[in-house]
Amino acid sequence: MKIIGVIPARYQSSRFPGKPLADICGKPMIWWVYNQCKKVEDFDEVYVATDDDKIFNACKELNIEVIMTSDTHRTGTDRIGEVARKIPADLIVNIQGDEPLLEPATIKAAIEPFYSNPDLEISNLMTKITDPVEVVNFTVPKVITNKDGIGIYLTRSTAPYPKGSIDYAYYKQVCVYGFKPDALQFYCDYGMKYGKAKVEAVEDIEILRFIENGYKVQYIEVDSETVAVDTPNDLEKVRAIVDAKIKAGEIQI
Repeated sequence: MKIIGVIPARYQSSRFPGKPLADICGKPMIWWVYNQCKKVEDFDEVYVATDDDKIFNACKELNIEVIMTSDTHRTGTDRIGEVARKIPADLIVNIQGDEPLLEPATIKAAIEPFYSNPDLEISNLMTKITDPVEVVNFTVPKVITNKDGIGIYLTRSTAPYPKGSIDYAYYKQVCVYGFKPDALQFYCDYGMKYGKAKVEAVEDIEILRFIENGYKVQYIEVDSETVAVDTPNDLEKVRAIVDAKIKAGEIQI
């Protein structure tokens, strides 16, 4: 089975323009994500997919495999779809370019279910929320699954609401996705024909397009300390963590 990892990276961002090139201890954020992906032995190839010359040139200078894509894509998943059409593979793994702390074992967790379940079409990761602030933070998508780990809904709100009981662990989405080619093609074709799905557009969470249209998204729980960089404040958190790891000898640049 040929497996490729693809990291979508765009320069324009409503909350944080230029985010993929933000400096983290001397290297741009996209470098950190790419190098974590390269440690995953399951990947035959890893690419950054961008529509921006600044990111493209930075990747070339850092010996990062990069593909220039269209600047008309509405979502990062559409950008992944373009790469999948150019580079055939049996499994395409989307790794968000704003999670530089993602551990290789965490990325691998999105791949492993496909080895044992040939019918699986989509996987996504989730991790238990340990910071109560994240439960009410709208930038953090919360995941609700059924008893088999199949996604029921994702929301930026606090859900489920603890009316009947407070005995519940909340989970947040970790933005690593595994796609079989046919499922990815559905996503892109739907977008070309209809745009975003109804609830996907309201919540602004891409994976909801699959759930709304009856696809089973398998969620895998991981123990991950990743921090998604959505704001400059998030970037400062990541810088502090990486700096501490470098000083402790846990990371070498």
